[in-house]
Amino acid sequence: MASEATDHRDEGLRLRARLRYLYHGSQPPAVRFRMAVIVIDVLIVGFFLAAPILREAGWAYYVIDYVIAAILAADLIARAWTYSDFKDWLKRPVVWVDIVVLATLLFPAWLYNFGFLRMLRLWSLLNSDFFWRTVGRRYDDTRVEEIVRTLSALVTFVFVVTGFVYATFREGHPGINGYLDALYFTVATLTTTGFGDIVLPGAWGRVLSITVMLVGITLFIRLAQTLIRPHKVKYPCDRCGLQKHDPDAVHCKACGNLLCIPDDGA
Repeated sequence: MASEATDHRDEGLRLRARLRYLYHGSQPPAVRFRMAVIVIDVLIVGFFLAAPILREAGWAYYVIDYVIAAILAADLIARAWTYSDFKDWLKRPVVWVDIVVLATLLFPAWLYNFGFLRMLRLWSLLNSDFFWRTVGRRYDDTRVEEIVRTLSALVTFVFVVTGFVYATFREGHPGINGYLDALYFTVATLTTTGFGDIVLPGAWGRVLSITVMLVGITLFIRLAQTLIRPHKVKYPCDRCGLQKHDPDAVHCKACGNLLCIPDDGA
């Protein structure tokens, strides 16, 4: 009996070591595994984007829904198992985003009105270390990464708001007859164009419109700042802890400490 328990424990340790290698390793097999996971993630995001239309397919939609739920659940469990500190893993915002997305997949009939939250998967994918260690290795901690992360926040916000407007007002507003109408309203409000042909009713409709405009302007300004401001590299100062410096900095601007920032182009 003790021998069987030991064998099971050894098998569990070997499996955990294998998962750690696949999820965190730098060798070609591990990179290919992560690339496959990312491709599946992109397809899943595409399904989420088309969900309002595909829902009309009936039972087939729910079958795909539960298949995706099984994939995301397996991925979450595997990622959690590869971390030595489970509590630290739970503190990551992308983890909670994925848990919320998984909940909408497991209970699609009850949480259908929260289906718009599934597009948060796009944000969690493009803001994960998993993505940048695999697809964006050349651009990790560069201006490209900053732009992609900022743009992902803007695009995710657009589709989350579109999904919310479609789920909330499609039956009570004559101007919103489909997903495209909801997207049109979101973009028109976000850009403060405000043509006025679609206006959400009631006080809550006005509050939503104001929120979309304010958050949209903030995200646009942040994107513009990312595109215009000088890029800084991440290199913590060993004296004061300042995280980012100019690429050609010799001394820390906060404390004057001598820096030795590696030059990748050299």
